[in-house]
Amino acid sequence: MPFLSVTTNVKPGPLPADELLGQLSAAVAGLLGKPETYVMVSLQHNPQMLFGGSSEPLAYLELKSIGLPGDDTTHLSAALCEQVGKALDIPASRIYIEFADAQRHLWGWDGRTFAR
Repeated sequence: MPFLSVTTNVKPGPLPADELLGQLSAAVAGLLGKPETYVMVSLQHNPQMLFGGSSEPLAYLELKSIGLPGDDTTHLSAALCEQVGKALDIPASRIYIEFADAQRHLWGWDGRTFAR
């Protein structure tokens, strides 16, 4: 149910994309206290991105999850900025993160929703 999307103008390297995705998947599971079997992570390279009028390295992250702890987004932001910034050599000041708490009945999987 947690989904982390990373869009960046930086090509992954020297860390292979699969390894970075694996690290991010494990990090999201740990940060949110959710089983990694439910975590989905996406990495997209988009060289046509600007932030503050500059094409210097940047990233836009979206983290969506059922029960996302709204009072813990500062901690989540710090952890994700550190990990993505280190892996892609992007300063935290060039990373935006959008957090979204998904409603159970609006999140589908395996032909059903997470509504009880």
